[in-house]
Amino acid sequence: MKIVIPGGTGQVGTVLGRAWTAAGHEVVVLSRRPEQRGEVPWDGRTPGDWFKEIDGSDMVVNLAGRSVNCRYTPTNLRAMMDSRVHSARVVGEAIAAVAEPPRVWLQMSTATVYAHRFDAPHDEATGVVGGREADVPAYWSYSVEIAKAWERELERADTPHTRKVALRSAMVMSPDRGGVLDVLLRLARLGLGGPVAGGAQYVSWIHERDFVRAVEFLAGREDLTGPVNLAAPSPLPQRAFMRALRQARGVPVGLPATRWMAELGALVLRSDTELLLKSRRVVPGRLLEAGFTFDHPDWPEAAEDLVGRVRGSR
Repeated sequence: MKIVIPGGTGQVGTVLGRAWTAAGHEVVVLSRRPEQRGEVPWDGRTPGDWFKEIDGSDMVVNLAGRSVNCRYTPTNLRAMMDSRVHSARVVGEAIAAVAEPPRVWLQMSTATVYAHRFDAPHDEATGVVGGREADVPAYWSYSVEIAKAWERELERADTPHTRKVALRSAMVMSPDRGGVLDVLLRLARLGLGGPVAGGAQYVSWIHERDFVRAVEFLAGREDLTGPVNLAAPSPLPQRAFMRALRQARGVPVGLPATRWMAELGALVLRSDTELLLKSRRVVPGRLLEAGFTFDHPDWPEAAEDLVGRVRGSR
């Protein structure tokens, strides 16, 4: 197959590209700063010569968008919104314009679209879209609006010959440097991997290999369209999540952090506390109903596997 990955130079694109290249597929990455073989320039906003990569391709997986690992300033929030909306719109324009459009367009979205809650999990049928929760920072609703706008561009695209799926993904856990697992392991090694603000907030996650398998599963299922949650079936509270990660890494103690300490740490790391404090209790309803099975459904075992691979590669 020929697979085109707009915005494929980040962690998730690296995970997918590595797996598909090893499987013998032709992978083309659209990048604002192409450096490697197989990377083609685009600006994520306007039509260009890159359209020819879409023409005749089998699948497009659009991952483009400014990283959420930043301070949530008004400027950065606007950049997150614009980069996602503009890239999804122009990918849709490309698919609509080419002579041989791909049979499937998988558009990255996010589990952040769901409300901050502790009492029940969110699946695609019964999950509550966020934005109106009480007692959360007002700017959290903007993250939900970004996710909704991202998916709206997918829905609006006039691509009658291309099936469309929105990937509402949880955090993808891989052993790669610079990824979310790498950051969490660094905190654990420093003794800072304890509960944050009590640690009752849920963490949704997915092992990288299950992520690749789920994307491939969706690519092959002609009956599945619209939003699909990509998350392991067992989200767990942050305190239990970090305890399992510490045990896998052999770190006995993780100091707890209050909300103000989390704010200070996020400031130092130039990140934002929404990533730590929002409760994301997301489950993969449609995947399970369609018959997908997870190789790594539970976090303690997944953490052991991932930490072992980190140790083996460094």
